[in-house]
Amino acid sequence: MTWLQNLFNFLALSLLRLFAFLPYTITVHVGYGLGWLAAHIPNGRSKVVKTNLRLCFPNLSEQEINKLAIEHWKLFGRSVVERSRVWLGTSKQILSFVHLESQVPLGDRKPRILVNPHFVGLEGGFMALSALGMKNGWPRGAGLYQKMKNPFFNQKMVEWRDRFGAKSIERQSRLRDLIRETRSGNFVVIAPDIDLGPRDSIFVPFFNIPTSTVTSVSRLAKLSGAEVCLMTTFLNANKTGYICNIGAPLENFPSDDPDQDTARLNQYIEELVRERPAEYYWVHKRFKHRPPGEPSLYD
Repeated sequence: MTWLQNLFNFLALSLLRLFAFLPYTITVHVGYGLGWLAAHIPNGRSKVVKTNLRLCFPNLSEQEINKLAIEHWKLFGRSVVERSRVWLGTSKQILSFVHLESQVPLGDRKPRILVNPHFVGLEGGFMALSALGMKNGWPRGAGLYQKMKNPFFNQKMVEWRDRFGAKSIERQSRLRDLIRETRSGNFVVIAPDIDLGPRDSIFVPFFNIPTSTVTSVSRLAKLSGAEVCLMTTFLNANKTGYICNIGAPLENFPSDDPDQDTARLNQYIEELVRERPAEYYWVHKRFKHRPPGEPSLYD
């Protein structure tokens, strides 16, 4: 690791620690400002955001697309800065701006998979569940994570996520690690709405677009005998914090057809996105991989 990387890591860590203990309203407004700035600086991710919005909302005018993109960037910027409090703050700090509601008993140790789509509050919801779990003696949370290119922050992120007793499992790990966690009655949190390439994925509709989607939720539920619930973390009505809701178990899920189950999950997530379009992670190339013979949608 070069001295420049060390300097970057030190400065980034110092900023995270600063924002973790500043008044929450300051953190929010700084995040909005950084997001607004990112929306107005030409960059590759701005193009990705607008391409995703045009693909998913073809009936919107270009003016409406631009407005929605700016709103999304502001919320995305806010969520990035809020992660300082999510990763470094106390359980009391986290629970002061993330309220958890559940339609299932969380301490019953029943095998359960929580499908947590990529909305801006995703990280806060998982950490609030972990904090409450430690406080109330519930089973621990186990969540998948994508390995970061920066090894220093990859290690730190795992440490921060696991500090309330949770277990972070690298996305490329063996399926039996997840089966073990699920059968033990621990919360297994999976965010399947991300393009991970062709391995263990199929093309199913998402906003009427064939979209590469992992089939892991259906397969894991079948192997472990777990019920599957949707877990969403949205901004509350006055936008001062978030509400994390864990819904009732999906009926007849999993079925004997993992492809059909995967398509069904995509439709549930699409319905949620239509309710809160600005809060979804449009910065991700959700349609990166295409069916054979189809051109890239991001060129």
